[in-house]
Amino acid sequence: MSWIVALLVLSLLIFLHELGHYSAARFFGVYVEVFSIGFGKKLFSFQAFGTQWQVSAIPLGGYVKMKGQEDMDPRALSYDIDSYTVKKPWQKILILAAGPLANFFTAWVLFFGIAFGNPQVLSPVVGEVLKDSPAQRGGLLPNDTILSVNGKAITQWEELSETITHSTGALTLVVDRNGTQQPLIVTPKVQESTNLFKEKIQKRLVGIAPLGKTHTLELDWEGKFNYASKQTYDTTVLIVESVQKLLTGVVPAKEVGGVVSIVKITADATAYGWMSIFFLAALISINLGVLNFLPIPALDGGHIVLNLYEMIRGKAPSESFITQATIMGWVILMGLMMLGLFNDIMRLLP
Repeated sequence: MSWIVALLVLSLLIFLHELGHYSAARFFGVYVEVFSIGFGKKLFSFQAFGTQWQVSAIPLGGYVKMKGQEDMDPRALSYDIDSYTVKKPWQKILILAAGPLANFFTAWVLFFGIAFGNPQVLSPVVGEVLKDSPAQRGGLLPNDTILSVNGKAITQWEELSETITHSTGALTLVVDRNGTQQPLIVTPKVQESTNLFKEKIQKRLVGIAPLGKTHTLELDWEGKFNYASKQTYDTTVLIVESVQKLLTGVVPAKEVGGVVSIVKITADATAYGWMSIFFLAALISINLGVLNFLPIPALDGGHIVLNLYEMIRGKAPSESFITQATIMGWVILMGLMMLGLFNDIMRLLP
């Protein structure tokens, strides 16, 4: 059952991505011939709104086939009024960008839904104070609850960590110790640490670790909006950095995952309830958005670059260049897909 849920989640995210393209295309008067979830052989289809809606055999994505646009044959143009070909470059860019933007909006909606569920967050309660650390010298003790830093209220451990990292000079802390509030002065020390990508970095630290206590995050409407916006922004930045680290070799190629990994992780998340599924779906949705904005000719980002070129130069690239770039893009894309599939298989092997 969990695998079925995972496939449904992935299919829904692909559907919403393609629905973004479809909606923008119809808005600009482009005739959409086919709306497909998956590639390859058609499993079943139906006709609605002048478009053939279908589910295909290979669940590795989807596509919207617009009149006058053919990725596999860029020369298959149509100059009818309802063709993608005759639209202005800025209109084409909006049609292309609508898919990834739909993914970001979907993620925001999912995070907003999580906010309605009153998620659990890590409380700013000290669990460990390292010996000879700034925290110990400043008088912090295990089980202290940090209420504020430099007058700013602290409600969760993430806020405390970010405040310390981006601070300058000494910090004035107010802690709750056995029901009594006490002011403390702690001066962070710049020390070597590691980030999420296991790179060595210099970071302001005070030498404490969380107790592991959690509490329910109760938010008003504005708080829910801000929570969804912050989670969407932070996750997008993290994924962009991940792609950058992968391209520069910081993250090894063996970490690349394919559709099997996505489905497996999503299936595992079903055991932890709907909130975990929402969070993972939001993460995957932002992944789809970021990856489709990459300037690879087979992806939306590549087509956007070609249209930007046309806007700047006043003329479209030559047919031979578009054909060669498209072929190169598909080679890169298929290579990444095969790498992801290979890594997925290796992870499944004993």
